[in-house]
Amino acid sequence: MSPYSDRALNRITLARQHLLERADMTALGMIEHLVGMQAQAPYPPYTGLWTRLRDFRHQELADLLTGREAVRLLLHRGTVHLVSTADCLTLRPMVQPVIDRMYSTARAAREGGDPAVITEHALELLENGPMTHKELGEALAERMPGTLPRVLGDVARTRLALVQVPPRAVWGRGGATRYATAETWLGRPLEPAGLPTLIRRYLTAFGPATVGDIQAWCGLTRLREVTDSMPGLIRLRTEGGAELLDLPDALRPDPEVPVPVRFLPDFDNVLLAYADRSRIVPEPHRTQLFTRNGIVPGSFLVDGRVAGTWRADDGVVTLTPWGHLTAAQTSEVEEEGAALAAFLAHPRQGAGVRIV
Repeated sequence: MSPYSDRALNRITLARQHLLERADMTALGMIEHLVGMQAQAPYPPYTGLWTRLRDFRHQELADLLTGREAVRLLLHRGTVHLVSTADCLTLRPMVQPVIDRMYSTARAAREGGDPAVITEHALELLENGPMTHKELGEALAERMPGTLPRVLGDVARTRLALVQVPPRAVWGRGGATRYATAETWLGRPLEPAGLPTLIRRYLTAFGPATVGDIQAWCGLTRLREVTDSMPGLIRLRTEGGAELLDLPDALRPDPEVPVPVRFLPDFDNVLLAYADRSRIVPEPHRTQLFTRNGIVPGSFLVDGRVAGTWRADDGVVTLTPWGHLTAAQTSEVEEEGAALAAFLAHPRQGAGVRIV
């Protein structure tokens, strides 16, 4: 089999991400297909679903959150993700070592004390209902005098599977971030899935990919020990010689298939799910998208690759291209940008698009 070029990998990735053609599936189905959506800010997942689904409406995701069918919590790479109830319960235990590694530093132990004691107290406090980080930290400090409330709250948030409860992230409502344990909020215990299942799901949505890509996506390490013993995977190669893993019957469209303009929200996982992001982010522009402050802004794709960034203010989507756009590309970008502006705008607010 011929080695895979960046262009071939780009088309495969876009197809599996439903960025070649919007999908006819539910929002919950898409969230599960993507194995979660990064969601540090409350509203980017709405755009991420809009760009992948036909006829997506804000209320569909709002209803999932209020109906406890989807939740937001620390997950892959120790960052906040939007996931289904089922994935919350099975994935969080699997990535707990990642979260522990990222947040359980020597300084945290020195300043916070025994994390087991903190989590025991936190569980007792949260039995009375959801609490903000500040409320939880201050209540813990009353039980453990001499420790900063912020530090105690951080330990509880990372050691326990705490979900952010509505109205946080509910479109048109919003509110303070309040936490409840996943088990209490969802009424079911945590139960880890197997690593082979997680890897196959990743490849379904993001493959073909290297072992390093899979590890960069979830934060887990030593996954080659798992993939080497997994039946049913195929091995491919990039033009640079890197080994790619994939599923035998997964989508692989023609590299020359035309690609529509697509808009991605802040921190979209298709940009963050690889150690090597060259299949979708042009190398000369990598530092413009992945900045030192850790912010990954909204971006738009032209011919399948990131071609600039966007922001929305008062109903207007403002685009900043990184290079020259042809007249046809400009027209398509403006048309899709106008559709996004209309989706994001308040019902009584005008919508528009401009290029700077």
